[in-house]
Amino acid sequence: MLLAQIAHLTSQINALKAKIAEMSNTAETPRRLQTMPGVGPITALAVETFAPPMGEFRHGRDFAAWLGLVPRQHSTGGKQQLGKTSKMGQRDIRRSAITGAMAVIRWASRRGSPSGSWLSRLLERKPPMVAAVALANKMARGIWAMLTRGEDYRGPKMIGA
Repeated sequence: MLLAQIAHLTSQINALKAKIAEMSNTAETPRRLQTMPGVGPITALAVETFAPPMGEFRHGRDFAAWLGLVPRQHSTGGKQQLGKTSKMGQRDIRRSAITGAMAVIRWASRRGSPSGSWLSRLLERKPPMVAAVALANKMARGIWAMLTRGEDYRGPKMIGA
């Protein structure tokens, strides 16, 4: 009886995965967002569904702050003190962005990221989860830029390449 239930649930999950993939590939915004490494169909659809129009945010940092991916500021007397991540924003998109960032970090640790790149330098100094939140912050800023400019993802420019 339990095996039959597992088989039934597996078929339902596969059907939902196929529907999500179809929806994300037919709409323009999710298709555009999926050109960024770490952004899959679920994250792309979540941004399109839950996020307000990107015109409401003046900068990419404002969108990242709305997601809760920026450090809290405890500043006084002109001295800036940055604390832990605020986690005050949209929980679903933040979780999927961090999950996508962890996938990019796992890929980079297995295959190796280009030496001297931002991600490789960050992984040398910080634990993987801290690096994932920093990468998710960077991804959020990139998502904002992609949607406000109406462009696909452009990878980082390599110096000397």
